[in-house]
Amino acid sequence: MKLTTLCFLQKGNELLLAMKKRGFGMGKWNGVGGKVSEGESVEQATIRETEEELGVVIASKDLRKVADLHFKFVDKEEWNQHCSVYMTSVWKGEPAESEEMKPQWYAKDALPYETMWVDDKYWLPRVLAGEKLEAHFIFNQKGEIVGEFEIKTVS
Repeated sequence: MKLTTLCFLQKGNELLLAMKKRGFGMGKWNGVGGKVSEGESVEQATIRETEEELGVVIASKDLRKVADLHFKFVDKEEWNQHCSVYMTSVWKGEPAESEEMKPQWYAKDALPYETMWVDDKYWLPRVLAGEKLEAHFIFNQKGEIVGEFEIKTVS
């Protein structure tokens, strides 16, 4: 199972999403992030990925962990991942488009869930409401949720 990260920038009542332009998740709006590299902490990976994909710099002290998401793909075990999700409202620089991501601000109550990963509509509103979560989802190769999923609030 791969360790991955996801980071969302918040500004007032807005959330920054980014359109994935290539690779895994292409064509979906999401936070920014990716795989944790060998010898790298999850927070270090979050900071690195956010800088690579948006051109902004985040300090570790400004990251707030909001969720642990466990994704299992029944048809593609190599896609299985444990994703640590962070929010921040403090960064340096202006988010800019990269080769991989195209950022856009959305009102928190008007997120484009129909063009995001199907699980996002179940956990992201709860995180935005202030809950800290752990969730387990099982997907097929098409990115559809298979069977039951579990979301619980953690302290």
